Amino acid sequence: MELYHKTENKAPPLKFKIQLHMSSEKKDQESKNQSYSADQIQVLKGLDPVRKRPGMYIGTTDVRGLHHLIWEVVDNSIDEAMAGHADKIIIAINEDGSLTVADNGRGIPVDQHKDTGVSALETVLTTLHAGGKFGGDSSGYKVSGGLHGVGVSVVNALSVKLIAEVRRDGKIYRQEYQHGTPVRALEVVGETKSTGTAVTFYPDPKVFETIDFDSPTIITRLRQQAYLTKGVTISFEDRRSGKHEGEVAAGNTYKYSFYFEGGIRSYVNHLNHNKERASEVFYIERDTPEAMMEIAFQYTGTYNENIITFANNIHTPEGGMHLTGFRSALTRSLNAYARAKGFLKEKDDNMTNEDVREGLTAVISVKLPDPQFEGQTKAKLGNPEVRKAVETVFNETLSEYLEENPNEGRVIIAKAMLAARARLASRAARETVLRKGALEGMTLPGKLADCSSRDPEHSELYIVEGDSAGGSAKQGRNREYQAILPLRGKILNVEQARLDRMLGNNEIKSLIIAMGVGIGETFDISRLRYHRIVIMTDADVDGAHIRTLLLTLFFRYFKPLIESGYIYIAQPPLYKLAKGKLMEYVYTEEEKLTVLKKWGIDEASEDQSDDSEEDKGGMAESEEEAENSSKPKATRVGIQRYKGLGEMNPDQLWETTMDPERRTMMRVTLEDAEMADAIFDTLMGSEVLPRRKFIQTHAKSVKNLDI
Repeated sequence: MELYHKTENKAPPLKFKIQLHMSSEKKDQESKNQSYSADQIQVLKGLDPVRKRPGMYIGTTDVRGLHHLIWEVVDNSIDEAMAGHADKIIIAINEDGSLTVADNGRGIPVDQHKDTGVSALETVLTTLHAGGKFGGDSSGYKVSGGLHGVGVSVVNALSVKLIAEVRRDGKIYRQEYQHGTPVRALEVVGETKSTGTAVTFYPDPKVFETIDFDSPTIITRLRQQAYLTKGVTISFEDRRSGKHEGEVAAGNTYKYSFYFEGGIRSYVNHLNHNKERASEVFYIERDTPEAMMEIAFQYTGTYNENIITFANNIHTPEGGMHLTGFRSALTRSLNAYARAKGFLKEKDDNMTNEDVREGLTAVISVKLPDPQFEGQTKAKLGNPEVRKAVETVFNETLSEYLEENPNEGRVIIAKAMLAARARLASRAARETVLRKGALEGMTLPGKLADCSSRDPEHSELYIVEGDSAGGSAKQGRNREYQAILPLRGKILNVEQARLDRMLGNNEIKSLIIAMGVGIGETFDISRLRYHRIVIMTDADVDGAHIRTLLLTLFFRYFKPLIESGYIYIAQPPLYKLAKGKLMEYVYTEEEKLTVLKKWGIDEASEDQSDDSEEDKGGMAESEEEAENSSKPKATRVGIQRYKGLGEMNPDQLWETTMDPERRTMMRVTLEDAEMADAIFDTLMGSEVLPRRKFIQTHAKSVKNLDI
């Protein structure tokens, strides 16, 4: 998973006043009306709309859009599996860069379609909103994830070539397409006793920014689908030679296979494999008229909840009615049990939703015939009947479970009540922070050098390591829109601390007050004072650690800021290179070698240049040394290695790292929240063994380790 990626970072957006000149509008109106006629109306046929506006169908044409093509084809095979017609799915990246998805389902029908006059296969591959998922029970798909019906036809439209192979009725059928158009009619190419469908497609490099499939991304998605479709084997192969050298022992093939009999019960175990378990895994599977539902949860020793929801195997990151029903039943059942068993007295308040979800890992999967998703991305389930069904079933089964397993019930209630006491302490600490902020001249910490702009879109907050770097940043910044907040030392690791302890850290308190969004129950992203929050630390081990601690804080307590694209990482230069009147800043070892080569110094002769990071603290040679040097002038170059931002004077810091016209920044993103959660838990959690294993596994792949 990439936590952040490179982004262009020009000057902050400025607002312009638009002036309307009514006289010129009237003057041009008649000519515009005459030039706009029926001839200007475009009618796009077949799959033309997809190629014209691919983003409307797959969201984006970057690497995410490329992988969306895979999910569209895989979803068809998953639907066959959910309908009980397939138990094996194979995904393979081929040597030539194409990708194949094959299953042992019934095979797409190949007989002539009555409306289109061509085979059903060709109809599905060349017609938007054509598929076998709109006809109710008669179609054979009681539930389906691909209800939009544009999936495989969009893949066809956005591929240079697509080959479909169908095995059914004892024959092998094959048809090839180019840019969504059949090259020839459907033909029989052999005989077989098996059934199934195989689709091989070659993404169009003119449509996508990259056509290089990423194996880890595919593996993560396939593992998730295998958990959700228990009893189905999903295999993956990367057949590109040399792509994973050193990772596999046999040949050049990179293989994974997933099969989980336990379904989402196994999924919860997977999510918690590096965490301290506080309870056993609770699991139910129930089929109701409204939906077939699976629910699994387990409590851990952490302080964060991790609830993942699905509807018809589609991840719903914004939750929806199934999540609402689960949360309501969980709180009601635990409070009722706690009172019935005397854990809560009459004078005690009920435990809140927040209390009963601390340390909870849960997976909720519902499958229903007519899902109503909110938004084009299907991020939220809107079916109201699902809420009632989930709430009723979960409340009944959880109550029975607690009665039948009193030891488990005692452990769960004790953890929730401890969270309730901590919540009261956290609230007092939080109110103290906010009250203190309100008393300090409307609030801002004294160490903050604020900007003059009050427009969040036009404002940036630099979080800087140390007073030395903070001083340079304050002098070098643009005071109009750049604010500086220096931190002293390393902030608290919030992965191992509750909110009350976290708010006792002065550096974290200053940051919360400076951002203005509050925290916990009081969080409000609309009050954010800066739409660029930039982490700017030294390019050494301590700087990397501080950056990781800050990212952990943002991920655990301010995730909406990451999701909205407000968190950035500054990229200060690693070296300053100088040769005569030539001077360049470079940000990586690779860039350094490139510049040196451009100046006539290859890698082999680089050791002839002086690199005085520590003993001279500046340029490689003084003027006196240069005069007395016997080295050939052609190879003499000054290399200054910046280990700390404090080594730069304000002009250098502005020029290299803070000037919107020249700087390079990384925007922090969450491509895969589940993997991000696991990484933060491994690297920042209390368990040592998983962290040690992670370091041992990845140590050899670390470049430029600075100790």
